[in-house]
Amino acid sequence: MEELFEGILNHHLGFVVWSSLAFLILLLLLKKLAWKPILTAIKERERSIETALESAQMAKDEMARLTSENETLLKEARAERDLILKEAKHLKDQIVAEAKAQAHSEGAKMIEKARVEIENQKTAALAEVKNQVSSLSIEIAEKVLRKQLENKNAQEALVSDLIKQVKLN
Repeated sequence: MEELFEGILNHHLGFVVWSSLAFLILLLLLKKLAWKPILTAIKERERSIETALESAQMAKDEMARLTSENETLLKEARAERDLILKEAKHLKDQIVAEAKAQAHSEGAKMIEKARVEIENQKTAALAEVKNQVSSLSIEIAEKVLRKQLENKNAQEALVSDLIKQVKLN
């Protein structure tokens, strides 16, 4: 086997040397011309990926903060809404109570006014009835007296009777 290896190596030694030399030249050329731009592009790509990851993390943090703020604002808005509704209900109850009290007061005033009016009309009606009764009584008394006093003896008897009554009192 050594013979075979030595034969191949001797026979192809020129090819191996030229291939190795070409490989080393290609490696040096790549190192001089392409290696730095490739490494620079890789580093730039790495930085852009890191920047994108940082931006994504910042966006995630910002979204979490905004979500938290939105929840806080929503809780505050709900609390404010509940407070406004509570105040509105209290105000409504107060207005209803005031309206009831005012209606009750107005009703009591109207009842009192009606009672006074009824009392006044009752008094006026009684005074009218008294006036009519007294007018009728006077007319009746006048007619009775005229009839009784048609003769002179009856008149004198009535006058003497009235004088006796006046002296007694």
